[in-house]
Amino acid sequence: MSSMMSMPFANNKPATGDDLFFDYRQRRAQEEIERADLKRVDQAEQCSGSNSADRRIRAWEKVHHLRMPSDPQHPALTAIAAATQLTLAAVRNEQRLRSARCASAGA
Repeated sequence: MSSMMSMPFANNKPATGDDLFFDYRQRRAQEEIERADLKRVDQAEQCSGSNSADRRIRAWEKVHHLRMPSDPQHPALTAIAAATQLTLAAVRNEQRLRSARCASAGA
């Protein structure tokens, strides 16, 4: 019993400012690693041959935080096609399908 009394707070010492800052930095570093992992997964999804054109384009939109332009002549379509490993015709076809869905939903 006396050995327990000699160091009662050995494992529960109050955290210092340095300890809290170090813990914060560790959490931030771990969060950054997790974000990078998710980004890699999303980037892989945008060009995976097992995904449909719609899913690849949605993955591209998620990675870039952008929506695919509705203009069939928009220069970004070329970048979308390259990043998703789709043809420009496939990207434009997906545009037409989305426009048709929007039009039928609004009717």
